[in-house]
Amino acid sequence: MAAGRAVPPSAGVGLRFPHHGAALAPTPGVAWLEVHPENYVDDAGARLHLLRARERLPLSLHAVGLSLGSADCVDAAALARLKALADLVEPGLVSDHLSWSTVDGTYLPDLFPLPYTDESLAAITANLGVVQDALQRQVLVENPSVYLRYAQDAHAEAQFLAELVHRTGCGVLLDVNNVYVSSRNLGRDPQAALEDFLAALPRGSVREIHLAGHVVHTLPHGQQVLIDDHGSRVIDAVWTLYERALAVLGAVPTLVEWDTDVPAWEVLAGEAQAAQARLDRVAHTAANAP
Repeated sequence: MAAGRAVPPSAGVGLRFPHHGAALAPTPGVAWLEVHPENYVDDAGARLHLLRARERLPLSLHAVGLSLGSADCVDAAALARLKALADLVEPGLVSDHLSWSTVDGTYLPDLFPLPYTDESLAAITANLGVVQDALQRQVLVENPSVYLRYAQDAHAEAQFLAELVHRTGCGVLLDVNNVYVSSRNLGRDPQAALEDFLAALPRGSVREIHLAGHVVHTLPHGQQVLIDDHGSRVIDAVWTLYERALAVLGAVPTLVEWDTDVPAWEVLAGEAQAAQARLDRVAHTAANAP
């Protein structure tokens, strides 16, 4: 399958419009960039900025609109637009989510979790096959943040995602913040949930990691709900999970997301540098292993 300039096993950031200029600086302070392709497919000026950034740094496309888990087929027009952009900028990685967002031709501006049933698995397998065939490249699938558990679930999330890898040859984008958020919302231990992913996913299938901040809301009766809003720094507990993931997986391209209350570039780059320090420790340990 086709691939462009490789994304290195280093730390990058999600590129947002306020940071286009900083990303083109002589020393941007990050190793690679990731964008939502939906922000560029219909904006020629934005695509020019993206091409300039791509000349400087490796690029990844992180889609939010394919609705891989929809019972409907993947929208052909949306897929064609994504393919045109991918052919233009030749990203090193392309990804989307283990979720759905369209029904009966209506697009809903959110990423809704799937019931982990055999029916859902068949639907997302078929949709992902269509996407990978059209793009002629592997697509990474990200574990979502979830806020409830479906009564119909027949598979644990980690096993569901692992089976999807086996059936389609897709890769995995392991969002460590989402592991933490989902676990807390469902009353699970985040460390145990991460270990489930690390044990279930086929070796080499995790090709990217996401890190982000989240917000904690306390409901009137005292229950806390964590919302994956990408609007703050990575918390210590998520850094701890990330370090455990790296200890098992080795160095993996790592992306820091920040989508709401977007800070100055220096703050975002600083979060990437904190991830890079952990990646460097893993690389040093591997290089000095007997």
